[in-house]
Amino acid sequence: MPELSRPVGLGLAARGSVREMLRWADRAERAGLDSIWLHESYFERDAITYASALAEQIPRLEIALGALSPLTRNPVLTAMTVSSLDDMAPGRIICGLGSGLPLRLTQMRVPYTPAGAISQIGEAIDTMRALWRGERIPVPGAPELVPMFAPLHRVPIYVAGYRSAMVELAAAKADGYLARPAESLASLAGIIERLRRAETAAGRPAGSVTTAGYLLSLVGPNRREALNRAKREPFVIYMMSVLSDLSLDRAGLPHQLRDEVAVAWRAEEYHRAAGLLPDELLDAFLLCGSPEDVAERAWQFQQIGLERPLLQPVVQDDDQIDGVITAATILGRSGYAGAEVGTPAAAGVIEGRRPIGDRLSAWWEVMRPFSLTASAVPVAAAVALAAAAPGPLRWTLAVAALTAATLIHLGTNIVNEVFDVRKGVDTITTPRASLAILRGRISETEALGLAGAFLVGAVGIGSWMAYVRGWPVIVLGVVGILGGVGYTAPPLRLKYRALGLPVVFALMGPVMVEGTYYVLRNRLSAGALAVSVPVGLLVTAILHGNEWRDIADDARAGISTVSIRVGGRAAHLGYVGLVMGAFLAVTAAVVVGAVPRQAAAADLSTPLLVAVVRAADLGARGERRSIAKIDLSTARLHAVFGALLVAGLALAA
Repeated sequence: MPELSRPVGLGLAARGSVREMLRWADRAERAGLDSIWLHESYFERDAITYASALAEQIPRLEIALGALSPLTRNPVLTAMTVSSLDDMAPGRIICGLGSGLPLRLTQMRVPYTPAGAISQIGEAIDTMRALWRGERIPVPGAPELVPMFAPLHRVPIYVAGYRSAMVELAAAKADGYLARPAESLASLAGIIERLRRAETAAGRPAGSVTTAGYLLSLVGPNRREALNRAKREPFVIYMMSVLSDLSLDRAGLPHQLRDEVAVAWRAEEYHRAAGLLPDELLDAFLLCGSPEDVAERAWQFQQIGLERPLLQPVVQDDDQIDGVITAATILGRSGYAGAEVGTPAAAGVIEGRRPIGDRLSAWWEVMRPFSLTASAVPVAAAVALAAAAPGPLRWTLAVAALTAATLIHLGTNIVNEVFDVRKGVDTITTPRASLAILRGRISETEALGLAGAFLVGAVGIGSWMAYVRGWPVIVLGVVGILGGVGYTAPPLRLKYRALGLPVVFALMGPVMVEGTYYVLRNRLSAGALAVSVPVGLLVTAILHGNEWRDIADDARAGISTVSIRVGGRAAHLGYVGLVMGAFLAVTAAVVVGAVPRQAAAADLSTPLLVAVVRAADLGARGERRSIAKIDLSTARLHAVFGALLVAGLALAA
């Protein structure tokens, strides 16, 4: 078991799976961290439950309740709770006390005044310590209070707060002072200086009160990517919107920054809020960057007197937990003595990577598999048409064409996800199928690596098909990859220039259907072209519906789509025209004899057509919830329509 030369703790909010918390605590313990500190997060989950599980399962870490509020939990009850925890983890419990956020107290109808909170916390410290010593406590007008549990091991009490009176209370009565999250270096230096003066004034030896503080951290491949991600996190936006005037003054930043962010936050305009956050604001109150960057910033806090830095990830997921634990080990092993920092050993990933199931789940989400019918249907329709043509069919080519199309589609989905997030088009509140990158379930680097693997696989299969059918297959593959990746990626950025829809129609309609037919039969086909039109129209409808739904968010992100250019009313009519046009196109193809009459089986999906048109009409009237999943419902229509079309063509064959 490694041991760090300096104490470093892990701060976590009481939310999410208790089992996950245990897994993270185990990683922290095996990496050599000394403590885990749990927030009491009102309206989420209580810290006591998590602390109990940790006390029972984690053998070495100190477990801190940081912090509980005597205004919401009677100190007698807290003394009882800590007694139980001390029995489970003897000598490893820390109890933090604070008032709690005034806003949350108001929401719970708990009376609050600053002076009253100071008094209650001071009385709570006295009451709890007396009970833990086994002392009787006189109660006016009632029998004295008699503790009925054994005296505890020494349980340190930390006072959490930032006002002068809280600092003075900690100096007079507490074992430690706990600084709040998002405290700047300059502000915390002033607080610690005030704490030491108050400590002397209270007649206590210098250094009697230990200093600890939550350091909000977001780890990325580099500082730039970490800062960009931090600006997209609603929690970060909220924290920046509630900074006090004093905090901003100490950091040397104008109040106007905070005020503008607060206005955007209250209006739920997260794109605008993210754009208002300058790097220097985040740098003042957060630790953003690589594990080495975070360790260096934490070391700066240690230098001004923070004895117990508590690295708290802004996002509680496996990647961020791994990142802050790695930063903690760099800091704890070297105190950020430059020789060790930046070495492979310091930057290495600690034991306990996230389970393979979590990783696969994140991959599955970012791939957006519900959309794969958009590539499967065109290929399957071309195969059915080719099967009806004279001569034997090489089924290995059919499988290869389907596999290559699927791989290109998966790679395109992931690339588009990455660049929509970078552009600010997608936020945590966007109603869409995948939020994997925004929630931190997968990093941008890992996502792009996965996309690259899919595209390389498609190139390999395409090379074999080109060997069999010649150079036209290479042209088709290059057009498909460039068009798909360039939908959002630079330098093309087709979606952002209102060129995405015609390109999608061409690629997922004529190019894919005629291309597959060419691979199978070594020639083009008028029938394949006729089939490609309804298939392409429905794929285009999926994308157009998505753009119509997101018209406000896309406009705020500063991009240009067809829906933005023509307006919401015309975009609605365009969507209806696309989905109905697919049914008219297949009917017309049957009537003129371009395709077998069995292809009319696609019209059996008309009930789904009616459903999406009805939902679109409701959305156009202002009921936005009805089109929140318009891309999913249109993809479902495309899948059923396509399956019936392919079945009809296969029956004709």
